Amino acid sequence: MPTAAIVSFRLGGTDGVSIESAKWAAALEVLGWEITTVAGSGPVDTLLPGLAIDAANAPSRAEVDDALADADLVVVENLCSLPLNPAAADVVASACAGRPTVLHHHDLPWQRPHFASFPPPRDDPAWAHVTINELSRIELGSHGITATTIYNTFDPDPPGGDRAGTRSSLGVDDDARLLLQPTRALARKNVAGGLALAAEVGGIFWLMGPAEDGYGPELAQLVAQAACPVIVGSDHPSVPINDAYAACDVVLLPSTWEGFGNPSVESATHRRPLAIGPYPVAAELKAFGFEWFDIAHGDALAQWLRDPDPWLLDHNHDVASTHFNVRQLPHRLNALLATLPTTF
Repeated sequence: MPTAAIVSFRLGGTDGVSIESAKWAAALEVLGWEITTVAGSGPVDTLLPGLAIDAANAPSRAEVDDALADADLVVVENLCSLPLNPAAADVVASACAGRPTVLHHHDLPWQRPHFASFPPPRDDPAWAHVTINELSRIELGSHGITATTIYNTFDPDPPGGDRAGTRSSLGVDDDARLLLQPTRALARKNVAGGLALAAEVGGIFWLMGPAEDGYGPELAQLVAQAACPVIVGSDHPSVPINDAYAACDVVLLPSTWEGFGNPSVESATHRRPLAIGPYPVAAELKAFGFEWFDIAHGDALAQWLRDPDPWLLDHNHDVASTHFNVRQLPHRLNALLATLPTTF
């Protein structure tokens, strides 16, 4: 049985890269691969602290070589894409030179203003590059790097959550409108936009994730000035995502930038209306046929909430199931691996 090593800054968490990495691992297992995980933090098979985003020193080449020694294939999840730890990325890229490797790009340097001066990811004849949207694939192409787009995938019929129990634990009445922003708190997540829409439709705003990258003080100020009741996720850190979607009435994704934005499709699989911000990839995803509400114009959403039309939920579920189905992922990865200049 061949072995695939999945490598990243962190794995096994609730961030988008960890979630999609786990789906890739499951799909590769369906294809007959044994999986080993390597990261700077998280519940992984091989922990190399020097790979972590906040590591003071990168791992040595010998440490990385040893971690990948038994791997027939390496899948690098964003570590060589977004320069959060450039020294670690250089070591990993050097260790993967000439060996079958897939660079799974969730973000690229120029897509974050503070990383715009960094060079594009490294390339190698033995590698395949994968982006999670067409925008990134085209941008990589402008740097002379050929890539394949494999969109994030989802269970079209996820397990149902505990709506009544979750709302009770949050102190939310049965007849209250609960609007869920299932993201972390960062500047690009536009918490202010989510708060404004919740206030406009007379709802309760629930931010599920914690503040990161020094955003805590700004978040505290936004919450203090909010024109609607607010539930902060750090006060309820153990709510399972299926329960969160079941408990809410509306999903919010007001971001100004996302590489994909998983709630865009998760809202459909959980049959909840979505209000979304104008980040560039949103338009690419909407072109598949989704019917979403504009985060900046709450009147249409308020009208729908007064007289819900189940067609919208059924339609969005059908779009998600047709185009973003996790059951299609093994086939897509098998086709990708066939393009590598090696035989497994």
